[in-house]
Amino acid sequence: MAVDDFRLPKSRAANERLHALIPGGAHTYAKGDDQYPEGLAPVISHGRGAHVWDVDGNRYVEYGSGLRSVSLGHAHPRVVEAVRHELDRGSNFVRPSVLELEAAERFLATVPTAEMVKFAKNGSDVTTAAVRLARAATGRTLVAVCADHPFFSVDDWFIGTTPMDAGIPAAITDLTVAFPYGDLSATEELLTRHRDEIACLILEPAGHTEPPPGYLAGLRELADRHGCLLVFDEMITGLRWSEAGAQGLYGVVPDLSTFGKALGNGFAVSALAGRRDLMELGGLRGDGDRVFLLSTTHGAETHALAAAMAVQTTYVEEGITARLHALGEQLAAGVREASAGMGTDKHVVVRGRASNLVFATLDATGQPSQEYRTLFLRQLLAGGVLAPSFVVSSALTEADIAHTVDAVAAACAVYRKALDAGDPTPWLGGRPVKPVFRRRA
Repeated sequence: MAVDDFRLPKSRAANERLHALIPGGAHTYAKGDDQYPEGLAPVISHGRGAHVWDVDGNRYVEYGSGLRSVSLGHAHPRVVEAVRHELDRGSNFVRPSVLELEAAERFLATVPTAEMVKFAKNGSDVTTAAVRLARAATGRTLVAVCADHPFFSVDDWFIGTTPMDAGIPAAITDLTVAFPYGDLSATEELLTRHRDEIACLILEPAGHTEPPPGYLAGLRELADRHGCLLVFDEMITGLRWSEAGAQGLYGVVPDLSTFGKALGNGFAVSALAGRRDLMELGGLRGDGDRVFLLSTTHGAETHALAAAMAVQTTYVEEGITARLHALGEQLAAGVREASAGMGTDKHVVVRGRASNLVFATLDATGQPSQEYRTLFLRQLLAGGVLAPSFVVSSALTEADIAHTVDAVAAACAVYRKALDAGDPTPWLGGRPVKPVFRRRA
């Protein structure tokens, strides 16, 4: 469909109602309609496998499903069946369900580098719990976050470091310092400058590039030498890098790690895992000062834990991580070929591990451009592809990838016209998309 003929009247009306009732019009800023071309932010009706349908009746091949949480595809049969089995058995009790024991055993069998685990509902809760535990264990105040990774928590210790720091006292923000990814000497300088003050180094162990050789092992040595904890945020790398996360793939064991997203295939479940001596600081078997680690009313809902167990079983038995990599490699090759064919290969660039692909939209000078991203997204949407990223799910078929590559080729043809014209404005259809972290709306 030509983009000028692509209209979403029901989605537009629903977005207006969403903004009237929900601040930001969505429950996650990354899902906001400001992340999409003006008037072309679909409101989803339902999904199955790698496809979603909007309230206007359009079907899309979807990428980055549920902000990377739906890696098996929507309504995956094994996950749905596991959840359905628990729904008429009760979801929350006054004492632990036996599923809490079974889910912990399954998780620790899948991630054998951890000795204990505690479940919650979202990534922010478990990363903040890791930070609290690190401060309690070390008696130190400062937290060192990797400056090259975009998000760790909605809580003050991290959000205070972003442009959206309204409402967060500087006294809290000052307790967070930053180190660059891949630079051991800069990290050692930071640890030396704040000698005996930094409680932990927290980072995503891998991102859009592979860790430099020896880097993660070097961080492990630095943390040990300077007496702080090493915390891996495995929200994205968990399962997508290997069933045991990046720590399982690269063979470097953190003191604590956090999992979520793919763990529940869209159901709300996250996990804090790590060394027994650290985790027990939040337990009932120690004799020191207690850490209020995680205490969530809904953290152990039976259907969510059943979903997590089904996801881990499916990954192991069906080789899902390998399938994600194969699909991602096929998609990346197709997109690169399509972009090169239209002469935009220096401007529409696919990056990242095959199981976690993103794309960059660069202007004529090679700089990231929100305007060109807007143009690209408009064309993809009109072509039936919903792709804030190119993060794959295992439900994709070869036909889905072929369809996506065709849509990319059509989008790159328009991209080339805009580059030749020296101005993408005529192809934007309104205001450009905006970055999530910005000071003003």
